[in-house]
Amino acid sequence: MAEQEEQPITALDAPEAGQSLTGQAVALARLLLEECTTLLQLYKEREKFLSNYTPDGKRIVSLSPDLEEPSTEEQVQLLHSALRQCLGLLHCVILKEEEEWGKMEGEYESMRTNVQARLEHLLYSTKGLVETDGANLEVTPDNQCNEEIDGSGGVFGFKLWTYRVLLELIHWADHAAKTLHVLHTEREQPEEV
Repeated sequence: MAEQEEQPITALDAPEAGQSLTGQAVALARLLLEECTTLLQLYKEREKFLSNYTPDGKRIVSLSPDLEEPSTEEQVQLLHSALRQCLGLLHCVILKEEEEWGKMEGEYESMRTNVQARLEHLLYSTKGLVETDGANLEVTPDNQCNEEIDGSGGVFGFKLWTYRVLLELIHWADHAAKTLHVLHTEREQPEEV
């Protein structure tokens, strides 16, 4: 896995020649979903007790749109906000894991770094797709890492919380792929005369 760490992230994100910005964003979101799924699998292999654990299903990241039926662009803006929150949660996981166990190197840690970089890249992509003069979208993590983790203390509570964060990443990466696909379809469809 050391080879993957040495490979620059720009090479991992290289768009296909001739692909539109929305097409690139869809491909990026799908790749993020694949990597988040791999990250969760690596975490479950490391934390064997999670194989029988099912969280309560409540979302950590939730959005309440102001509009009843937001346009696709508005949905992408909401998605951008959710992805920022996910990046903040992942940032907290990384900080707390390194605080608890030190800086480790392995498949899980390497994939976690890839997911973080890919998520940051997707934030820049979504910002570029829907940012307007009236809306300045941020790309920094939306979390200060100062809240109590999931209400339960100790290492066990932290491991359960990490698992829920990884599930949240998968949920929002999947949502990103679907929402961006709709935007891509709308923008790339030739207008009928």
